[in-house]
Amino acid sequence: MTDPERYAEEHSTPPGDVFARLDAETRRCFPHNAEMMIGPLVGTFLAFVVGLKQPRRVLEIGTFTGWSSIAMAQALPPGATLVSLDVNEETTAIARRYAEEAGVADRIDYRVGPALELLPEVEGPFDLAFIDAWKSDYLAYVGAVLPRLANGGIILCDNTLSGMRDDHPLAEFNRRVRDDPRVECLLLPVRDGVTMIRRRPPA
Repeated sequence: MTDPERYAEEHSTPPGDVFARLDAETRRCFPHNAEMMIGPLVGTFLAFVVGLKQPRRVLEIGTFTGWSSIAMAQALPPGATLVSLDVNEETTAIARRYAEEAGVADRIDYRVGPALELLPEVEGPFDLAFIDAWKSDYLAYVGAVLPRLANGGIILCDNTLSGMRDDHPLAEFNRRVRDDPRVECLLLPVRDGVTMIRRRPPA
């Protein structure tokens, strides 16, 4: 963790106890993949975005053990729902269990399978989408989600500062998104980078 990241985390509202238990279990069960958790800073950021935007329909691509889906679900307005897609049944089972513990299981529809295969079965449009899955597939994910965004909808893509390395698949993703005439984007240096994407308004 960099010093600015640590400082930002220490001076942001901390997550609840459920996330501390989720963090500990994830690190115990998946020590080599624990860095895939979004962590407190991005979790709080997502909750803020949801709280400000008040989406009715949220899509997540990449569940892992559930930190992001639970953080967003806690901030959803009444009657809103979130669909979370992931290929791993074992990690999704942990997400389901902690969603129950957090009292938000009724707001989250966890589905297991390849996201690009499941997406046509997911009812849209989406007011908000969060992508944190296979980095090499980010362009395909955004390409599939963009036409199904509601008016004013946004896509958030995690880990995009990894594209600072030219050999990383997100380097090409970042360039393509920046140069796409259909969208506007903003790459925020929150933890490993979060890119916000929205359709350009009509001229």
